[in-house]
Amino acid sequence: MPFCNKCGAEVQSGDAYCGACGAAQHVGAGAAKPHYTRPVPGNRSDFLGDLDENTAAVLCYIPFVGWLFSIIVLSSERFRRNNTVRFHAFQGLYMFVAWLIYDWVIAGLLYDIMPRAYLITRAVKLGLTAAWIFLIYKTSQRQVVRIPFIGELADKSVAEQR
Repeated sequence: MPFCNKCGAEVQSGDAYCGACGAAQHVGAGAAKPHYTRPVPGNRSDFLGDLDENTAAVLCYIPFVGWLFSIIVLSSERFRRNNTVRFHAFQGLYMFVAWLIYDWVIAGLLYDIMPRAYLITRAVKLGLTAAWIFLIYKTSQRQVVRIPFIGELADKSVAEQR
């Protein structure tokens, strides 16, 4: 059974168009072999193969869960040589680490020193969340913003990976 040249859906051998996506199909005896090969489950080495570079970079800045995607991007073969996406992955990961350090260490010390430290901790956490949202916006516009200190660490991490 042949498959669609574009989406991989099953088509009949005489179909001129795919029933699923509407793409024109190669028909006739002299037709070229379709470029699409149907994926075999478990046979693909990198599930990020079809992901756009900009989308991958943006996903690294999702507040509180972007660190997971950063780790996936950094371990992916697809983005191994893409320094821009790797920079965003490192910067998103380091921003999460900064949030953890503040939340687990600095905020705890502030609560011991000042009884009303919750106002300060809420403001700092709101600022970090706003920075993540700002980075999502700028990265979606294909602009690279380097956060002071964290951006430098990300640059060094990317340089060490070359």
